[in-house]
Amino acid sequence: MATRIRLQRHGKKGNAIFHLVAADARAKRDGKFIEKLGVYNPNTNPATVDINFDRTLHWVQVGAEMSDTARALLSYKGILHKNHLLKGIEKGALTAEQVEEKFAAWLADKEGKVQGKVEKLGSESNAAKTARLAAEKAAKEAKAKEIEAKNAPEPEVIEEAPVAEEVAEDEAPVAETPAEEASETEETTAE
Repeated sequence: MATRIRLQRHGKKGNAIFHLVAADARAKRDGKFIEKLGVYNPNTNPATVDINFDRTLHWVQVGAEMSDTARALLSYKGILHKNHLLKGIEKGALTAEQVEEKFAAWLADKEGKVQGKVEKLGSESNAAKTARLAAEKAAKEAKAKEIEAKNAPEPEVIEEAPVAEEVAEDEAPVAETPAEEASETEETTAE
């Protein structure tokens, strides 16, 4: 029986979580499994990977095959690195103390990288939030000024009456009387 470490899909549509299981290679994807090894939640940032380290290491050591995604997760958590170091003990290249030192150093480095990413995401989130608040405040102030300008009473403009220029009577225009206008129109129609 070929044993395979792979993922089983659970959760709801658009919000899947996965169980990491050791299963017979012939079993269905979400079907029967031998042992549940952990949980993987890709919906969080960074993704949450909770694995039973000792049992997973056992399955890797006895030769269980891994799917590509499961291999990536096991590498991320250091199980494959630990297996590599333990093989060094079997070959006589390392001692158990050296393996523990190297793995502890690797684990500390990995935790530092993950913590750095979490802090970076938090600071980016805070920066984005402050930028949104500043933009919202500026828009609110602009709208308040616009409303204030609209509701402000218009200042009354007092126009002075133009000073009537005195026109001499001899320069005053002479208005035609309506009788003269009628006689002019009759002459133009008669021609």
